[in-house]
Amino acid sequence: MAEARIPTLGDQFNCPVCLDQLKDPVTTACGHSFCLVCINSCWDEERQSGFYRCPQCRHTFTRRPVLKKNVLFAEMVEKLKVTSIQTGSIGGAECDFCTGLKQKAAKSCLVCLASYCETHLQPHYVSPAFKSHKLVRASARLQDHVCSRHQKPLDVYCRTDQLCICFLCTMEEHSGHLTAPAEAERMEKQKELKETQRKSQQMIQQKEKELQKLRRAVESHKRSAQAALEDSKMVFSELIRLVERKRSEVTALIRAQEKEVVRRTEGILKRVEQEVSELRKRDAQLKELSLAEDHTQFLQSFRSLSAAPASIHTVTRTPHTTFMDVAQTVMELKKKLEEFCREETENVSRRVTQVQILEPITRKEFLDYSCQLTLDSNTANSVLRLSEGNRAASWDDLFQFYPDHPDRFDAWAQVLCRENVCGGGYWEVEWSGSDGVGVAVSYRGISRKIDYECVFGCNDQSWSLSCFPSGYSFWHDSQETTIPRVPCSSRIGIYVDHKAGTLSFYSISDSMTLIYRVQTTFTQPLYPGFWLGEGSKVTLGPFSG
Repeated sequence: MAEARIPTLGDQFNCPVCLDQLKDPVTTACGHSFCLVCINSCWDEERQSGFYRCPQCRHTFTRRPVLKKNVLFAEMVEKLKVTSIQTGSIGGAECDFCTGLKQKAAKSCLVCLASYCETHLQPHYVSPAFKSHKLVRASARLQDHVCSRHQKPLDVYCRTDQLCICFLCTMEEHSGHLTAPAEAERMEKQKELKETQRKSQQMIQQKEKELQKLRRAVESHKRSAQAALEDSKMVFSELIRLVERKRSEVTALIRAQEKEVVRRTEGILKRVEQEVSELRKRDAQLKELSLAEDHTQFLQSFRSLSAAPASIHTVTRTPHTTFMDVAQTVMELKKKLEEFCREETENVSRRVTQVQILEPITRKEFLDYSCQLTLDSNTANSVLRLSEGNRAASWDDLFQFYPDHPDRFDAWAQVLCRENVCGGGYWEVEWSGSDGVGVAVSYRGISRKIDYECVFGCNDQSWSLSCFPSGYSFWHDSQETTIPRVPCSSRIGIYVDHKAGTLSFYSISDSMTLIYRVQTTFTQPLYPGFWLGEGSKVTLGPFSG
């Protein structure tokens, strides 16, 4: 049972870099083991980047780890080496001539189609009868090295069919083909492989640089976001303190005015109360006088009592006897602040959504955002014929008898897609026709019946790229932008980031070339659409090439 598990155990002690058994095994902090020479070689190449990665799991160390020998693994590898010599059962073929306990094969013979250990291999070294036999590295799949038809070594390479063949094949089905000895071809292919490895290493280095740039961009993005959070927190705290300070000032102003008005009014109140008291006293005297029976006393007192009081103050109330106007003014201030905050918050939100680390660059990256679109037959003008499952539209001289519909474009050869791209997305379209086409996005509410107002790009509801064999131009709100020096292509890619307010058009051939980019604010969902010149056609992707 133990022998049956040894091959699996042996694989666990192979270095992931050189794929051979571990030599001077060391283990990183992330738990993976390597040859000391292999891991040092990998990290020497990464010295300039300042980061050290585990070749197995890509875990990143900011400082180069200090490596220590894994004593347990070293002992296990040595035991496995001994076991390998004894059983010959690890990592290769067994000797076909050993009886009982088979030894590990040292070489395989392509003539004998057998594998030999060092002991049984000796006749091939010393006997002239085996001089012409071809020995190769021990292999458990010897049949892969011989011709299945002629049972001869595959020592010839057919360049015409790109196959390994035997010399008998060169005289039969491969007669007249361009051939070369397998060893010579291997040398040529080795050179090509070396060049391929060199390019591969360049690509790896380039991608590693891109990764470093992306990581730096992410870190910069995080720092910038944190700084913006702290700044906004500080600004809003200051705004709150400002509002609180103004509230306190208004409160103090109201209280001071209340105190002053009450003080003055209380003074008047005391004076009027005193006058009322004097008037009551005089009224009592007048009443007493009216009851007097002595005519002489009545006449003598009448003169002094009948005269008007010396000074009677008149109390006049002003129209501003309450603070209702103040409360109304504060409410108006509140509404103005709310409106101001709403507008400015929208500006802040727009600026926030415009912050991006990067957008797609290659077509492969753009295709990750691809969306499936179909043309809406209820919007198609009657000169447009839809086909290919409503994924293509072409100008047809024969009118299409579409039913009346409020969404149909009656005046222009236009059509909208059924789906919108509210969140954003990418799609491609192929076009043809000397009279050109328009590739557009539009709000759903664009006019359908009024002649000029419904044309894509001739209103504030749509954005349109006009494509002609002679070049491109961009239209929005009846304003044309001529686009110079962009090679025309029959395939156009369109990318929308609704939140960021970007709309980009790309010319697609062997590479992607930016034709035009719009930076704006989209307030409604966008629907892809097209206008077609006479004899033109558009087809929606996806496309394989």
